[in-house]
Amino acid sequence: MILAITGPTSGIGSETLKALVSDYEKTLILARNPKKAKILIASLPSNLQPRAIFIPVDLSDMESVSKAAVLVKQEVAQIDVLINNAGGIFQNKEVTVDGFELTYSANHLGHFLLTNLLMPLLLNSSLPRVINVSSEAHRVARPDFTDLQYEKKEYSSFNAYANVKLFNILFTKSLVDRFGDQGLSSYALHPGVVKSNFGMDTSGIFKIFWKLAKPFMISPREGAKTSIFLAKSKIDKSHNGYYFKKRKPNKPSSEAMSKKLRDRLWEASEKSVEKWM
Repeated sequence: MILAITGPTSGIGSETLKALVSDYEKTLILARNPKKAKILIASLPSNLQPRAIFIPVDLSDMESVSKAAVLVKQEVAQIDVLINNAGGIFQNKEVTVDGFELTYSANHLGHFLLTNLLMPLLLNSSLPRVINVSSEAHRVARPDFTDLQYEKKEYSSFNAYANVKLFNILFTKSLVDRFGDQGLSSYALHPGVVKSNFGMDTSGIFKIFWKLAKPFMISPREGAKTSIFLAKSKIDKSHNGYYFKKRKPNKPSSEAMSKKLRDRLWEASEKSVEKWM
């Protein structure tokens, strides 16, 4: 069994990896910072450290994602579970080296490309799973498919984040549409409001909310529980493509259920990364 996970060097990603690494022959650590990856591997029990393999990737750089996929294919012939865990919220609008808005690129587009490039390895598994970490923030998303890069309207860090968390769920359902008949299972999840430095990169009302909510937030270990559950548990086939919260299926927003929106997102995403596909 082979596990691949993005963003495992801190927060819920780190807790997820530590809980799962003993169950897998190899765990591919897809992360941007080699120093943090080295520290993470060193923190594992000595007998498990050889199972962890660092694969450098910057999800906001599509060439980096493409190179990471090549490295993964050199290491393993299949992937049984891919956890797209990495994400972030960014206070100011930033444009990536590829010309994409950073929130869109780092939270959605990089994972879209990575998952598609690794799909042949996933389909080599007898029970492949893709797990996408979303958020309840998706419920206030208002995506504008004519301006995904915020070139026309004013950038809002929280709006941009809510949109990509909606995209995580739409992407999850699209994977089932396209690869479910080949055995792929895919799930999205809300980890809970986790105590971390995550929201401190924002400003305005959201930063104030984050500070006020901090005493009521859960630990990263608690926040990792649904990711761990989805990686390890036998899930009924009727729940393929579902959104989970507190380890149970949860009804997402009406927009998250829209076939029209998910097809539109897939088309836009595919067009954006076609040169790397």
